[in-house]
Amino acid sequence: MTANVIMPQLGESVVEGTVSRWLKREGDPVSEFEPLLEVSTDKVDTEVPAPADGVLLKILVNEGQTVSAGTLLCVIGQPGETAAGEANSAQQPAAVPQPQQQGSHVTPVVARMAAEHNLDLSRIAGTGRGGRVTKRDVEAYLARQGAQQPAELPLWEQPGDGDRFRPTVEYGGSAAPAPARPEPAADGELIPLTPLRRAIAEHMVRSKLHTSPHVTTVFEMDMTAALAHQAAHREAFARQGIRLTLTAYFAAAAVAALRARPEFNARWTDDGILMQRAVHLGIAVAIDGGLVVPVVKNAQNLSLEGLARAISDLAARARSRRLQPDDTQGGTFTITNHGVSGSLFATPIINQPQVGILGVGLVEKRVKVIGDAIAIRPCAYVTLTFDHRVADGADGDAFLQVVKQALEERPGAI
Repeated sequence: MTANVIMPQLGESVVEGTVSRWLKREGDPVSEFEPLLEVSTDKVDTEVPAPADGVLLKILVNEGQTVSAGTLLCVIGQPGETAAGEANSAQQPAAVPQPQQQGSHVTPVVARMAAEHNLDLSRIAGTGRGGRVTKRDVEAYLARQGAQQPAELPLWEQPGDGDRFRPTVEYGGSAAPAPARPEPAADGELIPLTPLRRAIAEHMVRSKLHTSPHVTTVFEMDMTAALAHQAAHREAFARQGIRLTLTAYFAAAAVAALRARPEFNARWTDDGILMQRAVHLGIAVAIDGGLVVPVVKNAQNLSLEGLARAISDLAARARSRRLQPDDTQGGTFTITNHGVSGSLFATPIINQPQVGILGVGLVEKRVKVIGDAIAIRPCAYVTLTFDHRVADGADGDAFLQVVKQALEERPGAI
């Protein structure tokens, strides 16, 4: 008996995905729960497992294709069986481009791109359900238009270096032809953008250049008390299967600061500042090819133990590409511990539509003056980058004061 594998619904707001890589080929044996393929969305990359033991009889969606949730991806069966799902593949909605008559029923992202680039969506062939134009369709159309544009522009509108903009007629002399533009040297390699890399780039540009005015304040934290608490409790946490990292301490301190300064657990709207009751804490995690920000939901209700458990789970699932898109949505504040890679100091970009992001630098021993004596203390630079429309410098400093006090004076109580 055959088993159909369909594109899963990867979250409430995610209605389509891109087949980024097949891990099995037609004719390969597969085991139940074994990863079959990798699927990319604009949020995360994830693996789709096999629903049963058998042989991969037929692949119906090629690598690079974007299809809607519910689309038949492949058929699994026993050797010699016929892929029954193949007969129905013609009815699958998004695997074959269809003409888009009116450009209607598009996602907000597609609508925004159309407005920004002044596009007529009826001229773009849609590959989504019922011929709907997707984000990937618009990107492909813009790429094609960009490749054609230089030949269509008048000479004076073409980009170029200095000589290109000189007049072709020298006054007092004869006409002189414009110099030929040299061909670019073929001494590099073009690496295609992955959906994750493109999504990160668009989000960061929109945040930094088009949405909120960023301002950063910096405090130095003495990590002596936190490190002592970690050393005393690491083994007990490990017996419960919890990896106690310093990120958990910074997360707990951030929650304490968000309670004391709720304006940083908010979002800017044109009608006013929306103060959010629940703290949904985003934790930036570096993975191959990019960065994802899974979210610890309702962090205000978690102890240090609960935060450590949640962070370890999300980080492990992020690095093994087992996150679901809903795991990365709904964050109200973000922490990025860039110090784990050796960075001392950074000014992170706000994860919209949030108000702030906490950056944690490398913890290292430094010479400090304590009272009238010189001492060596483990310290870290901690930054708060925030939306200046919502809060001012004094507010940011007050936020970091709470973080500093929580880490230096009562790390076990947070």
